[in-house]
Amino acid sequence: MQDNSLTVDLEFGETELIPAIAQDVETDEILMLAYVSPDALAKTQNTGLAHYYSRSRDELWQKGGSSGHVQRVEEIRVDCDGDALLYRVEQEGGACHTGYRSCFYRTLDGDIVGEKVFDPDEVYE
Repeated sequence: MQDNSLTVDLEFGETELIPAIAQDVETDEILMLAYVSPDALAKTQNTGLAHYYSRSRDELWQKGGSSGHVQRVEEIRVDCDGDALLYRVEQEGGACHTGYRSCFYRTLDGDIVGEKVFDPDEVYE
C-alpha cells in the first residue's frame, strides 16, 4: 500500500461519494465499480484492504467482509479531474457477489463471457 497522505484534491461533490474501479494488479482485468466516501478511502489507506460505501444500504463496507473475497489494494490512482479512483488490487476469490470473478461477466446481449468462481448460495448463507 502507499503513503496515507493525500497530495491531490479529490472532488467528492454533494453526495460525498466518488466512483472507484477495482482492477486486478496482475492481469489488468476490470473487476468491479463501487463508490467511495472519504471514510471508506481512509479505511482503505489505513488497512490496505478495499473499503467502499454502499448507496443501497447506506453504509461503509469492506470488500470480502462476509465472503472472505478481499481486495488487497496495491496502489490507488486518481483520474485527471480528481472525481474517480482506480484501485489496483490483488483479488482473493471472486469480485462479484453473483459468483463471478468480475462484475463485468456478460455482454449487452446477455452472453456470459466471465468465469464463475464460487457459488453465492454457499458463501452468503
